[in-house]
Amino acid sequence: MSYLCFLRYNGMTFNIEHTDTKSGARAGVLHTAHGNIETPIFMPVGTGGTVKSVHQHELRDDIKAQIILGNTYHLFLRPGLEVIQSAGGLHKFMNWEKPILTDSGGFQVFSLSAIRKLREDGAHFQSHIDGSKHIFTPENVVETQRIFGSDIMMALDECPPYPSDYNYAKNSMELTHRWLKRGMKHFADTEPLYGHAQTYFPIVQGSTFHDLRRQSAEFIAEQGAEGNAIGGLSVGEPTEMMYEILEIVNNILPKAKPRYLMGVGTPMNILEGIALGTDMFDCVMPTRNGRNGMLFTWNGIINIKNKKWEKDFSPLDENGTSYVDTYYTKAYLRHLMHSGERLASQIASIHNLAFYLDLVRTARTKIIDGNFAEWKSKMVVQLAQRL
Repeated sequence: MSYLCFLRYNGMTFNIEHTDTKSGARAGVLHTAHGNIETPIFMPVGTGGTVKSVHQHELRDDIKAQIILGNTYHLFLRPGLEVIQSAGGLHKFMNWEKPILTDSGGFQVFSLSAIRKLREDGAHFQSHIDGSKHIFTPENVVETQRIFGSDIMMALDECPPYPSDYNYAKNSMELTHRWLKRGMKHFADTEPLYGHAQTYFPIVQGSTFHDLRRQSAEFIAEQGAEGNAIGGLSVGEPTEMMYEILEIVNNILPKAKPRYLMGVGTPMNILEGIALGTDMFDCVMPTRNGRNGMLFTWNGIINIKNKKWEKDFSPLDENGTSYVDTYYTKAYLRHLMHSGERLASQIASIHNLAFYLDLVRTARTKIIDGNFAEWKSKMVVQLAQRL
């Protein structure tokens, strides 16, 4: 089955080209001022204006990333807004010509529970760098992301911890909704700084409570934003609970708009998320786990530090698409890891990111070809194997 949905919002367009008849998976194209993004898509995380251990030319030419993330909290603190604005925005500052999504900093503020306070006006926090005091409001995170010039900016939200009691989760969700209304107004009242369109995504919250998630998804859908995000998952809840909530939320969010699952996750999580109708994903796992010796491959998961790879001179991944997959051997990467060589982090990060991008590209091809569901059922078992 194939159908076309085409909507235009402030310079961003999203069209769904194919859907899978046996699941909610869909293949689409998101058009932004800095290029087109084929969905489903995985977005490498460039927290402080860099994807750790990876050059921009490797992201573009080898990994074939179509969009990357920047983090408002970290970039706000260092190098700061004045530097980024003087550079002409984040694209020019980091020499990345493709799309960028920036988060609002809400998750990072949530993680600083000992040095932050949430109030009606916004999130008050202390810098983890020097202890200086700051506030994020729904309005100033819009202004901050205007200075960044990101193609997609996120609304300020609170990410409640897991587990949360019902009253906390409800109050948190309602605060997020009130912040959203203020943020959307400020977004509508301000203009981009660098001559290209930006778009603004709200975030569904509600912790693990189904009724709250329904309420939040309905509220978010009513706002008519260009795209929508699902936050507050992959924070410790059981995997099956995450899938249940994702199914509930995606059945409510508008079908014709992109859906972004924030901070998720493993290759298996991503495939299940695609099957439930999600279009966009991000996670630090490929680079963070790679730096610690975990490789994701088409045959399963490798701990490259294990002794079994000491004399294994086969390629990192015979089916991989990155140059590192055939250029370096398992034995060599194990040696680099045990020697503490920085090249180890670079090789592992490039490999894992290339694998993640290849995974979503292959999923897209399977959706278009009409056999995604069968392929996914096989792959979630194969990819979870420990080699």
